[in-house]
Amino acid sequence: MSEQKLAAEVRTEFGKGFARRARMANLIPAVIYGHGAEPIHITLPAKATTLAVRTANALLSLDVNGEEHLALVKDVQRDPIKQIIEHIDLLTVRKGEKVTVDIPVHVVGELAPGNVFNQELTVISLEAEATHLPTAIEVDIEGRTAGQHIHASDLVLPKGSVLLADADALVINISEATEVEEEGEASEEAAAE
Repeated sequence: MSEQKLAAEVRTEFGKGFARRARMANLIPAVIYGHGAEPIHITLPAKATTLAVRTANALLSLDVNGEEHLALVKDVQRDPIKQIIEHIDLLTVRKGEKVTVDIPVHVVGELAPGNVFNQELTVISLEAEATHLPTAIEVDIEGRTAGQHIHASDLVLPKGSVLLADADALVINISEATEVEEEGEASEEAAAE
């Protein structure tokens, strides 16, 4: 995952009134914390930030008054109706540092005919280097049949990543497709009898 570069400004005002004014000026309030340092309250440009945080675990390179900060997006608070970003929490990281993240699990491939799968886990916890976080873990179900299972220990992890989830956790369960009788056919058969 490549880092996104953004210019940030330190903010000294807080509260709902300031946050509302900042959002009207196309800015997003945010806070950078971590490594035992004092939190840094900033504002970020709305459009560029919204594009940068579309992916999970986005890595941001922030220019805060000429000082460079490398940060991982930990939490994004959105308006429940408008879905605009209201606030972002950022965690300071260093190159080479290992961090714990939840990575989305994507299913690829086609099952053998007459089978269906149930995805039990949509994200998996990993420990990975902050500057080399995977965007997703792919699970290949090509040609698999009923009765087969894919556990967390079966996942192919990127180099340098360590599985933190239970190795026996069920990720994909494959079973036979059950045919549901059409309502119209059932009522026609009942009427004919």
